[in-house]
Amino acid sequence: MGEVWIRTLGNGLVRADRVTEISSTRGSLQEDQGYSLKVIVDGKGHVLIDDDELQGSLAERLEYARHVEDALLLAMDEAKDSSTAVVISYEPERERWSAAPVTVLAGRLSEAVG
Repeated sequence: MGEVWIRTLGNGLVRADRVTEISSTRGSLQEDQGYSLKVIVDGKGHVLIDDDELQGSLAERLEYARHVEDALLLAMDEAKDSSTAVVISYEPERERWSAAPVTVLAGRLSEAVG
């Protein structure tokens, strides 16, 4: 089994096996609309999504955020079965989580630098 990492909003990485909590808030970090989603690792919050454009009532936004949380849990479970290290990232334009092997991401980085 490879390690599973989750990409944060600031392009940092946190280890998925160290996540103790996943939580959503009723608004984005800057606005009272939308939502934000974070994980807690070693007592510290790491923001994964900050969406100030999601419209709807508070109940609708929180329900949407719960679906995003569930999808993250599913992505984490699926990534555990990988034999290589994997990074899980949120794709806002597609509104979904994706997983990519670290070697693929490192290859993209070296192509951009080179």
